[in-house]
Amino acid sequence: MGFSSFLGRVLFASLFILSAWQMFNEFDDTGGPVAKELIPKLTVVRRNLSSKLGIAVPDINVRPVIASTIFLKGVGGILFVLGSTFGSYLLLFYLALSTPILYDFYNYRPNKPEYSLLLSDFIQSTALCGALLFFIEMKYLITRKQIRKKTPKAKTV
Repeated sequence: MGFSSFLGRVLFASLFILSAWQMFNEFDDTGGPVAKELIPKLTVVRRNLSSKLGIAVPDINVRPVIASTIFLKGVGGILFVLGSTFGSYLLLFYLALSTPILYDFYNYRPNKPEYSLLLSDFIQSTALCGALLFFIEMKYLITRKQIRKKTPKAKTV
């Protein structure tokens, strides 16, 4: 059980760690190729927030957003491999913030080709959130069982 659990965590976290490594290598003064995809998405978010809140939301600088994404994915993935629940909370935080922004299928009509691609990626990220929640709950239950375990009583002679 120990090795298979570790291998599962490595395989799961490799998605985040390798993605963070690629983003780190491509990161430059403009934010890299990720910035080209992220700027229009953040513009839509800013426009929607401005219309819903009734106040002007300032422009969002993508470089700190991308840097924090690299941090959350990299550090969260490494800590997750080591079995830390803090790492899973970092990954969960990343997915909770990025999934509705990156996979905005709700901004497209169902007959558009982007709709099904974005919806598929959205559902996949939601499934990853579910896996992280499962890991957190299992770690919590195992810890509680170990605390409640009765210590063996000494036999009297």
